[in-house]
Amino acid sequence: MSQPTDDTIRTAVRETYHVIAVGESSGCCGPSNASCCSPSVPAQVDSLHLGYAAHDLVSLPEGADLGLGCGNPGAIAALQPGETVLDLGCGAGVDAFLAARAVGPQGRVIGVDTTPAMIGRARANADSGGYTNVDFRLGEIENLPVADSTVDVIISNCVINLSPDKAAVFRDAFRVLRPGGRLAISDIVASTDIPEDLRRDLSLHSACLGGASPISELETLMARAGFENIRITPKQESKAFIDQWAPGHEITDYVVSATIQAVKPSAGSSCC
Repeated sequence: MSQPTDDTIRTAVRETYHVIAVGESSGCCGPSNASCCSPSVPAQVDSLHLGYAAHDLVSLPEGADLGLGCGNPGAIAALQPGETVLDLGCGAGVDAFLAARAVGPQGRVIGVDTTPAMIGRARANADSGGYTNVDFRLGEIENLPVADSTVDVIISNCVINLSPDKAAVFRDAFRVLRPGGRLAISDIVASTDIPEDLRRDLSLHSACLGGASPISELETLMARAGFENIRITPKQESKAFIDQWAPGHEITDYVVSATIQAVKPSAGSSCC
């Protein structure tokens, strides 16, 4: 199996999440690994295990929570009324809708996703739920359709690992954040070297496993982009649910969920 190109990876990821968006598969695993997700377990049950509150989930539009996350970025975002929030890889909108409630009618949430069917589903969910302060946009997280210095907080849930160009993701995140803006991300990171045969497996990449980067590499990429106060905290308890994503691969020997936090320096501050 040859090393996939960046374009091959992006195509595989987009195809996987298109299938999920249109309802032909469910959960974390995508079409080629559908057997590892239990269709008898509602996505909301999985989300409760990730730290979401039951009262938040039950009031979401039906179909907003597809069970695709590996954490709860809202729990670390400390969102304030009136803030502008950007959700990288928004999917059907679960985290964007929860953020919209937190920032209130004076705040704003922008959701970006590379899969047209996901954006369509998120927009339909926004209409059905009456969310007027959420804007869903089609685009790549490496090249965000967002103006410079317009966002207070960036959230993301199990998405950045999917990108073959994480340096570009963090550079563009830095660009759109206002000075003093912050990252609050849940994602999959590599706890040790991932074997090449697993990295070359596109189904594992699309399942948020094959593309995970080591913590030290992510810290370097974020620092080079300009971020400060970088904190990446592995969640060892996450291995219990990650193990269900790719049975037979012993993937939990190599990856773990983590929270990723950082700040864009305020105007006039210096990191040196």
